[in-house]
Amino acid sequence: MTSEAVTPRADRRLRRARQATLVSLATGVWASVLLPAVGLTREPDPGRVALGAVGILAFVIAQTVVLYAAVTPWLDPRWRRRAELSLVAVAALTVPLVGPVAAGRWPTWAWLGAALIGMTPLLVRWRAALAVAVGVLAVAVAVAWWTGGSVPRHLAVTGGIGVAVAAVNGFQVWFWDLLVEARQGQAAQARLAAAEERLRFARDVHDVLGHRLTVIALKAELAARLAPVDPERAGREAAEVRRLAASALSEVRETVHGYRVVDLDEQLTAVVGVLRSCGVRCTVLPLPADLPQPAAAELAAVLREASTNVLRHSRADWCRIRIDREDDVARMTVANDGADDSAPDAHSHGLRGLTDRLAAAGGELRVRREGAIFTLEATVPARS
Repeated sequence: MTSEAVTPRADRRLRRARQATLVSLATGVWASVLLPAVGLTREPDPGRVALGAVGILAFVIAQTVVLYAAVTPWLDPRWRRRAELSLVAVAALTVPLVGPVAAGRWPTWAWLGAALIGMTPLLVRWRAALAVAVGVLAVAVAVAWWTGGSVPRHLAVTGGIGVAVAAVNGFQVWFWDLLVEARQGQAAQARLAAAEERLRFARDVHDVLGHRLTVIALKAELAARLAPVDPERAGREAAEVRRLAASALSEVRETVHGYRVVDLDEQLTAVVGVLRSCGVRCTVLPLPADLPQPAAAELAAVLREASTNVLRHSRADWCRIRIDREDDVARMTVANDGADDSAPDAHSHGLRGLTDRLAAAGGELRVRREGAIFTLEATVPARS
């Protein structure tokens, strides 16, 4: 079972898949109620009927809790282990409570045994599951012998039906685990893309500053040593240190500017790739061919922040990106669904920074939220 917390509650598609899995597993739980309940209708002793009903109800409750835990990866493992131990204890109690019900007329406990075998692959590894299945079959034989029932019938119900239920339940939860792992992989891919971009920028800064700072340190040390014996040369070395520092600062500014001024086409391709890898359907209208470079650079910065908001502050199924030009104004609109209470507004830190940046360039940033739809619209001058 997948143990890493992935919070399907914050992922609409994964939440729906989990709900479908729970519904499918619940169908088997109801079968665990209905088929043993047939034995209750065939038992003439009211006392046995009452005890059997208590045993069946307790078993179904424990079974439901364990199945819920099987598709709820964010639960504390200790809580899951307690649920499994409770099921074991309840299953043991059902032998004296349910075993005598409809003795010789209906294999009442055998149906509970089938449910136990059907659940074992969800709780333990296959080798342990085989050992548990053998133990449950032994109990079924003992119950049949104790109550005077048919041993072959008990074995057929417990073993045959149990293996069929195990196959169905195992496939469902196996498929659920694949979905969870796929979503984890998509999230990891998005984090990796961001980390690679930070690494690239860090390498660029290191390449620019590394050599320059080494030279500056050596020149400053030389100036300090020459100051008592050759003040004139020490002054020249100090002037050289100042020149190198100014040059390094200029190169860092150029590097940062080059990092911020990203080609809009490249940025759009990267953003669409990351969003689609995270399961967000992207619709992108063709870029205008005559978009000036300064306007494209500003919109690329807006696109970076907008895509971050889609991944961080929504459970989006779709995202629509549109960039067009009207006369001397370029406009970018990014809309997505799945906005929740944590969605950014005009006062968020990232959007405030973009607002200030666009204002300095003569542009404007507007955001609005209509239900679950969040829309970001940026305009910048686009004079040729």
